[in-house]
Amino acid sequence: MKVVRLPGIHHDGNVVLVSGSLGHLLINAGTSWYQALQVERITGQLEQENLDRILLTSRRFPVSGGAAHVSQAFDDVPVHIHPDGQAALETGDFFTTWANRYDSDMPRTITEPLTEDDVFPMGGGEVLPLHLPGHTNDGMGFHIPHLSTLVVGALLPRADRPTRWDLPGGSLMDVISSFHRIKRLELTSIVPLQGPAIRGEDHVRDVLNRHISFFEEVVENNGQPPASWDRPATTAVWLTPRSPWPLEEQESV
Repeated sequence: MKVVRLPGIHHDGNVVLVSGSLGHLLINAGTSWYQALQVERITGQLEQENLDRILLTSRRFPVSGGAAHVSQAFDDVPVHIHPDGQAALETGDFFTTWANRYDSDMPRTITEPLTEDDVFPMGGGEVLPLHLPGHTNDGMGFHIPHLSTLVVGALLPRADRPTRWDLPGGSLMDVISSFHRIKRLELTSIVPLQGPAIRGEDHVRDVLNRHISFFEEVVENNGQPPASWDRPATTAVWLTPRSPWPLEEQESV
C-alpha cells in the first residue's frame, strides 16, 4: 500500500493518493483553479489504472473545489463527504464552502454520504473515516492505522498555523475535542491541509499539544485570538502568528 502526497498549489490543499492491490482512492481534490493539472498529476501516479473514489475532508473550497472535475475525468467516480457537507456541494453553495472569498464559483458536485461506519479496504491496509468537526461541522480525517497516519484538512492547516473556527459551521469547542481525539490515536504522521507531513511520534505530539494549548488559551480569552496577531487574509482558513511558532517542518510524504 502506497500513500503519495501531491503538494498543494497556491491556495490548494494537499491532495493525497492512497493506492493498494484493491484500488486507488483520492483524499481531497484542491480548488477548481488547478483541476486540470491535478488530473495530470493523478494520472501520472496511476500508471494506466483508474481512480475508484474521492474522499473529502470538508466542503471548503481549497479541498473540494476540484472534486467535480476530477470525478468526471476518471469516469465519474463517486465523491464522498460527511452528510453535513452534501447540500453545500450539490447546490454549489459559494458561501459556506468559502469559494466566494476566492472570487470563484463553487462547482456543483454530486456526492455520497460518508460516515465512520464506512471502511475502505485497499489491500495491505485500510482507510478509516473519522468525524473531526471544529473548523466546520462536516470535517473529516482519514486514518490509515497500519501506517499510523492521519490525513486531515483545514482542521490542521499546517504545523505552525492554527485553524479558524469563525467560518460557517465552525466551533471552537469542537476544534479542541477533535484535537484531543487525534492525540489519542498516538500517530507517527499527519498530513495537514498544506505543507509537508508532520512526522515522528514526538513531533506529532508536540504539534498537537501546541495547538490544543493555543485553543484552550483562546477559550480563556472569551473566544478571541491574541490581539497582537494580524487579521486573517480574506481567503485564509487559518490564523497566522506574527512570530513563527517554534515548530520545525519535517520531511514530506
